[in-house]
Amino acid sequence: MEGNSLKNEILRLKKEKDAVILAHNYQIPEVQDVADFVGDSLGLSQQAAKTNAKIIIFCGVHFMAETASIICPDKKILIPDTEAGCSLSDTINAEQLRKWKEENPNAVVVGYVNTTADVKAMCDYCCTSSNAVKVVNSISADRTVLFLPDMFLGAYVAEVTKRKNMLIWPGECHVHAGIRPDIVNDMLNTHKRTEFLIHPECGCTTSMMYYFGDNNGKDNENSHNVKFFSTEGMMKHVKNSNENKFVIATEIGILYRMQKENPKKKFIPISENAICKYMKMITLDKVLRSLTDMIYEVKVHKSTAAKAKLAIERMLTIN
Repeated sequence: MEGNSLKNEILRLKKEKDAVILAHNYQIPEVQDVADFVGDSLGLSQQAAKTNAKIIIFCGVHFMAETASIICPDKKILIPDTEAGCSLSDTINAEQLRKWKEENPNAVVVGYVNTTADVKAMCDYCCTSSNAVKVVNSISADRTVLFLPDMFLGAYVAEVTKRKNMLIWPGECHVHAGIRPDIVNDMLNTHKRTEFLIHPECGCTTSMMYYFGDNNGKDNENSHNVKFFSTEGMMKHVKNSNENKFVIATEIGILYRMQKENPKKKFIPISENAICKYMKMITLDKVLRSLTDMIYEVKVHKSTAAKAKLAIERMLTIN
């Protein structure tokens, strides 16, 4: 089965089985096109909680499906490919976090949503790239903060909050880590007077902040065209901006949605190599098989889910 017939069969089965399809911003275009919702990981889980459908086909990576299971314990969460993992999530496990907490017994643990359920269950707060600064600022200034697992997002948060008692786990996303300052500087020289939107997970973030300022274009005459946003922050910004041309520093999958929703604007990837192989593992064939055979379910153990949900809810309360 190919092309439109494959897509039509997915849409037919989705309706027949009362399922919804959620796709992350980094998924391939064909998968985004059959999805009911496209967005970032936490936003998709929140959409899962809102829907009346009992079956969720989660087109993303494994930790995202786990988060959906935590938020929606009464729904069947299916991921079309169980091998769709995350290089960032893999940089820390529950045992490593346990040891880190033992070394810093009075610290508050803030975990990025890009972590496994077992790790989330050991955190005091979860955060996303869009609210990490707000979460850390909500913690008493005299408390040490353990921030995990992304060292570039952690460095970004530390710089914005000016917090000195923040320890950062040395993890990274292999895609965002590859977006280095030299790549950004080359593109800045090539695309003058163009807005640059940079995800705070990128390896260039801290150095770019030192040069351009940390206030998204304010209070620095050199910073007018460089801004730092989460993926959903990027989507909102390009929609509302009066500019017509943007260089995007994150995984290139988001450019499809950007172009689709803003057809008169131009979007340039910071690098054609900014591709997550895990995000590209899910295909229409796999979505169809998942729907047809009701595979593969992602279910988080009840006790782990309860602890992880507490960390997520604390974050949402701050929001």
